[in-house]
Amino acid sequence: MTLQTLAELVAGGGVAVLSGAGLSTESGIPDYRGPNARKVTPMTYQAFVGDPLARRRYWARSYVGWRTIGTARPNAGHRAVRQLQDSGLVEGVITQNVDGLHGSAGVIELHGNLARVICLDCGDVSRREALDQRLREANADFDALPGVINPDGDVTLADEEVERFRMVGCVVCKGTLKPDVVFFGETVPRERVQASFGLVERSRLLLVLGSSLHVMSGRRFVLRAAKLGIPVAIVNQGPTRGDHCASLIIDAQLGTILPQLVRAPTLALAS
Repeated sequence: MTLQTLAELVAGGGVAVLSGAGLSTESGIPDYRGPNARKVTPMTYQAFVGDPLARRRYWARSYVGWRTIGTARPNAGHRAVRQLQDSGLVEGVITQNVDGLHGSAGVIELHGNLARVICLDCGDVSRREALDQRLREANADFDALPGVINPDGDVTLADEEVERFRMVGCVVCKGTLKPDVVFFGETVPRERVQASFGLVERSRLLLVLGSSLHVMSGRRFVLRAAKLGIPVAIVNQGPTRGDHCASLIIDAQLGTILPQLVRAPTLALAS
């Protein structure tokens, strides 16, 4: 009955999607707070900017972790969301994820994308693949074995391995490079927040997929929808901090239920 109810809600169109890390776990990328999450301490903006050793540690670990992030592919849940977009039922996606697995069309990447790199000195934006090639050349003898991938795209490395890692600077000004993502303690660019609020306010349904809504960065959109009387449906494994705002809650694996949704008789979108 819950799947049928969700299908009836989505069939009306005007859907805004808010996605979180739970949508990408089936692509091999873990999350911070899901049922199988490991306890990790994420990099903060203050540590990255203020501590050269922390910055080296991040890039060494991210260099190894990029093997997983850079080769990850959209899973059945991502593909189902794309079908809903292509059908016109979903008008836009706000994603808290930085893996780029939604693609770019109709997607607001609230926290940025690991596939881009920005220079903190001159502002130049470049592709992560180009940086990865430069890091490979600078670290031809760096043979650290990847451990378990962390949610922000890095892995755990021993201190002695981090010490062997060679950094590279911006190709334009030789300045400090940072992944074009919003670290913990950093502010989401205002234009992204405004665009996200605009999408929610124009919608007739906010569909939350795979987010615990633990942090205000995403939860504020649920609160705005509830304040405006816009129905909220949440599909997630485990409880969320937005459950009190939801008119429908489904505890399920997204890679299973979302393909079922697009095949539901009410929608029948699958080709």
